[in-house]
This record gives sequence, C-alpha cells and structure tokens, in this order.
Amino acid sequence: MIKKIFDRSPFQLAMITGVLVGCAYPPIPGFTAWFGFLPLIHIWRTQMPKESARWSFFASVIANLISLYWIGLNSGANGVAVLLSLVGAILYLGIMWAGLGWIVAMIEKKIGNSLSIIPFLWVTMEWVRSFGPLGFPWANLATTQTVFLPVIQMIEITGTEGIGFWILLVNVVTYISIHTEKNKRNLAICSIFLFSLPWIYGIIRMPVFEFDENKPYRELAVLQPNINPNKKWEASFRTRLYEIMDSLHAEAMSMNPDLILWPEAALPAYMRVSPKRRDYEWLVMESGIPIVMGTVDFHRDTTGRRVYNGSIYIGLEGNKIYHKIFLVPFAEYIPLSDKIPLLKELNFGQANFTAGSEFTVFPMDSILFSNLICYESSHPEVARGFVRNGARFLTIEANDAWLQNSSGVRQHFELARLRAVELRTGIVRSANTGISGIIYPSGKVEKKIPFDKQAVFKGKVPLRSSMTFFARYGSVFAQICLIITLIQIVWLIKRLNHS
Repeated sequence: MIKKIFDRSPFQLAMITGVLVGCAYPPIPGFTAWFGFLPLIHIWRTQMPKESARWSFFASVIANLISLYWIGLNSGANGVAVLLSLVGAILYLGIMWAGLGWIVAMIEKKIGNSLSIIPFLWVTMEWVRSFGPLGFPWANLATTQTVFLPVIQMIEITGTEGIGFWILLVNVVTYISIHTEKNKRNLAICSIFLFSLPWIYGIIRMPVFEFDENKPYRELAVLQPNINPNKKWEASFRTRLYEIMDSLHAEAMSMNPDLILWPEAALPAYMRVSPKRRDYEWLVMESGIPIVMGTVDFHRDTTGRRVYNGSIYIGLEGNKIYHKIFLVPFAEYIPLSDKIPLLKELNFGQANFTAGSEFTVFPMDSILFSNLICYESSHPEVARGFVRNGARFLTIEANDAWLQNSSGVRQHFELARLRAVELRTGIVRSANTGISGIIYPSGKVEKKIPFDKQAVFKGKVPLRSSMTFFARYGSVFAQICLIITLIQIVWLIKRLNHS
C-alpha cells in the first residue's frame, strides 16, 4: 500500500518532498522532515543523473520558497534588490541539491549502491554550504528540529550537521524497509532504533543543563522597544525615540539587574563619539549597572572612512566596541567589495559596512561575555569564536522588523536555541522588533516576548561551565563525513574501472 506512493511522476514526487521539507521549518514543528525525503530518494534511485539533478533542483526550489519566502519581505532595502536576493538564495540552494541528486543517481546507475552514501553526502553539502560570504547554515535541517529539544542535544558533539545526518539516515532506512521484502522485521527494528537514539541521548543529557540556583548565573534586563526602524533616522522622530529608549532604560534599571541589554542599532547615533554617550556613562556610574547597546561605528585610515555595524559596552571600568564579523550579503555590504572597491559604487539600497575581525569579549565583574549581532546568530563558527575567546554567556542584538511578521522572525529566534545547545551556554536575545528572550544551555526557552510588543523584562542567565566537544574542535563530524564521502566515491570509481 505504501509503495503506491512512489508510483507517481518525478514531478509529483519532487513536489511532495519540496512541500514536506519546506513545511518542516519553524514555526511548524518539523516532523515532516523525518519522512519528507522518501520521494526524492526514489527519484535519485530511479532517474538518470541529469533528470535526478533537475528534479532535485525543483524540489529544493519548492522547499526553500516555502521556508525562506520571508527574504522577499525585507522592507529595509530596494524592492528589486530584495527580489533578486530571494531568487538568488533559492537558486544557490537549489544548485546544491541538484549536485547531490546528480552524484547519487550517477552512483546508482553505475554501481547500484547509492543509499549508503546519502547521509554522508548530505552532511558534506551542508558543511560546504556554510563557507564564504554566501554561507547559509540557516537552511540546515537542524533548524527544523528545534522544537524537539531531546533531538538537538547531539549538536554539542556533531554540530548542526549531525541533525541532517540523522534525518537523512532515518529516511534512507525507512526507504529500504518499504522497498525490501526480506528482513522487514529487522529493518523496522533498526529504523526505530536509529530514530530513537538521539531522543534517548537527549533525555539523558537535558537535566544536566537545567537551571540551578546554586550554579553561577547573572541577571539581565532586556529591552524590546518595538520601534519602526524606518522612522529611526528621521529627524522629526529623534526626540521621541530618545524619550522612549530612556524611559525603557529607566524601567530596566529599577529591576536592579547585573547588565542591561539593548537591541541592534537602537539609537540614530554613532555612540562611541556621540555626546549622548556621556549621559549613559553617567547612568552606569550612578547605578552600577553596565549597558551593552547596538550602534553604528566608523574608523578612518589611509584607505578612507570605514563604517561598521557594532555594539558598545559601557562598563564601570570603561567602554569597549565590537564590530560585526559576519555581515548580511547584499543588505549590509556587497560581497567582494573589499577586494573590488568599484562594487561599493553599486546602489541597491544596501548599507556598505565593513566586516570586523575580532571576537571581542566584554568584561563584566569577574567574567567575560560576548555579543552577536542579528544574522551572526545563524553562524555556529561566530558564536564558537566568542566562546573560545572566553565568553561565559552570549547576548544577541537583533532587529527583525525588516522581515515583518513572518516565519523568518520565528526561525531567527530558534537559531539561538541551536547556539545555546552547541556551546552549552546561556543566551539572552534583545530584538528591537522581533522576539526577545532567555535561553538555557539545554535549549529550553525561559523568557520569550512575542513579535510586535514593547516590553522590558529581567531574567537569570546561566554561565557556561565548560567547553563542549563542538566548542573545542568545531565541525569534526562534518569533516569525517566529507572524508567518508570521498573514500566511498574513490572506492566506487575503482570498482567501476575494474568491472
């Protein structure tokens, strides 16, 4: 009966996979990913390589259009640039799926033993896709599983690629169980075991990282102003904006936290050189409560004036600036414009920021912490760099108003849960308009302020007590999968040459 599902045209099979995988991303619980690749695996096994690549590309377009449509909603950039960004992202991701489909089908046609390579090849694709200015780990399958907290606990060892491996492995074993007449019972048992393994591991590990009043923590007050970013730089609104932010800050000070966290680029000022900075320095010295706030910054050198998206820490012993390392391509800068200055002359309504280079840590009493800015929270290596530099907890400043009230806002918050589990650190998120909250090292969300609501809240943030395997060694699991993939391909080529 189940086999009849596969008696469909490649168009229908690719469409089914596209819909099932696309609908697995937040805010929808991602259970459809557990079986969503079955139709596509059938295409990989039954179609010629070119057809397999074509239908894999089509499935990817459907999946990513469903899950990433919000790229086309960016109200902070030129409409043409936004549309081109959406199309470019979908085509870029589709090419990755197409390449994978071509390789699997080629192996199947030449050797007939393609299923064993699929999980390793998928991990290799996700890992390779994370590099460079167009790196986009946001689209990794781990993002589909954040609601299932036990499942994502493995990423403290494997990184997010481990979730993709597990999902594809479950799909492959399920596919074999459906299409094999022999040993169905053993295959069913194997499938259940593989599916259950991360749940068992997660259930065992999660209690270790629940909040404990007897372990070190800090109390943070968080501002979510919910201010239209398009009005922020309007001169007529500036006085009112400062009144709102100062009022929210006063409310936060009344809570007597250890630190007050503001969102990304909260004020229309270069805070490092702004006269307004002195007012906040006075508040810090008077109250004894440091502040970290998002701000634009600039620096002049022999090459000219460089502008940065950053954050400033106003502490009891002085100030410190962080410059955002990973910028949003085509929104915050044009890729390769640092090497080809002429590209900076292109104007799509984007900013022309310069990327920072230091994993800055801020000193707060006896500990260090670091701040990620918006899109950086989607990149594991950025958060890892801060932790390796000594950060005991992480803050995230964001502004998701550009994405409007879309699934992109929800996905962005869920990415912070992945970073918390990978590094076993407390994370505090402040969004100008978006979702603010506090996340424990288990991935559990302790506080959460919904989109489009102005609020100030205080919560306790656990401090990181040790370095996870991922924090120490990075994407070793993905590298092992790459090596295994290459070994399998070389072995299959040699086998082909000797046949």
